[in-house]
Amino acid sequence: MKALAAGIGVVFLSPILIAGTGMMMASSTDAVQSSGSFSSCLTDIDSDKVAEQVTKILDGASGKNVHVKGLDLPAEQVPNAQTIVAAGLSLYVPKKGQIIALTTAMQESRLRNLNYGDRDSLGLFQQRPSQGWGSAQQIRDPVYASEQFYKHLLKVDGWQQMTVTQAAQAVQKSGLPDAYAQWENLATALQDAIANTFPGGGNDTDGKDADQGKQPSTITTGCAPGQDGSGFGRIPEGSVPKGYAIPKNADPKARKAIEWAMHQLGTLYQWGGSCTNSHGPDPMGRCDCSSLMQQAYAHVGVTLTRTTYTQVNEGKAVSRAQLKPGDLIFSRGTAKRPEHVGMYMGEGLVIEAPRTTKPVRITPIKDWTILAARRVI
Repeated sequence: MKALAAGIGVVFLSPILIAGTGMMMASSTDAVQSSGSFSSCLTDIDSDKVAEQVTKILDGASGKNVHVKGLDLPAEQVPNAQTIVAAGLSLYVPKKGQIIALTTAMQESRLRNLNYGDRDSLGLFQQRPSQGWGSAQQIRDPVYASEQFYKHLLKVDGWQQMTVTQAAQAVQKSGLPDAYAQWENLATALQDAIANTFPGGGNDTDGKDADQGKQPSTITTGCAPGQDGSGFGRIPEGSVPKGYAIPKNADPKARKAIEWAMHQLGTLYQWGGSCTNSHGPDPMGRCDCSSLMQQAYAHVGVTLTRTTYTQVNEGKAVSRAQLKPGDLIFSRGTAKRPEHVGMYMGEGLVIEAPRTTKPVRITPIKDWTILAARRVI
């Protein structure tokens, strides 16, 4: 979950060349010239060169002097590819699945978030509202579109034993089923380059479902009776429970950090997101669990590292019985290598960016299995 300074711009371009009209379900592959038009020039992809150029874009380069073979608008296309990979990583989709998704988006839209397509096709994958992929607004959200592609792919029986082209076709049902093959080498290089910018992203996953992690536990937190958050009842996601106020005795910096985090309530989680503009149009500006903590404290002059794996070593350890507002609490995984972090708010509540498809929210501490806690001020 390395901090990324990547800008994403939705560019509306003149319609791309049309070569065929066959299209079923989500696909609009008739927007490309032919199924083999690029085959000869994308077989000699230099992965190291791609990684170098992709890194420049993700570090904030304008794209003017960035050249990636097969990408004519890298400043737009690379951030979209990054979103697709990040969505795959957050859903524990194996590397091959991410390559299939990138290959598909390259063929369908050239990795552009299009507001047009064959019939009612839209977005990165040219998904169609009329075919049940979601509303037009949802499909134009790169995160939503990526997640929908992966969910459909994972339902394809035996997809991991298929070729990349066969798996893409099983999802898209394109009128040009062989057209995906031309992008596989570039998609592979992009996946390698982008995944390596995320801690652990370069390690292939086993395809387990993201929701199959440890479930919340009612393990004792050491809080006094009535201070486990249960008194607030059910808390609607993205809202502040009625009656909550930051405790008056909270450290001033902790108070401001909590306040800043609360302003992110309701914004959708983005794995690998920087949390620098969670309300903006760029998915990678949204928050994941550790970037929410990092940015909340950055706004009060406290520097934190970027990942849960390193934040668990920040500041000083505190026991669950001694928690104060502003303390970081860690769960999932192990105490030495936790996979999730939230901020204790006092009154038995925690603010967190939980996981893909969920918004920044407030939860009762009784739902947390606390592996470690750190005071960073």
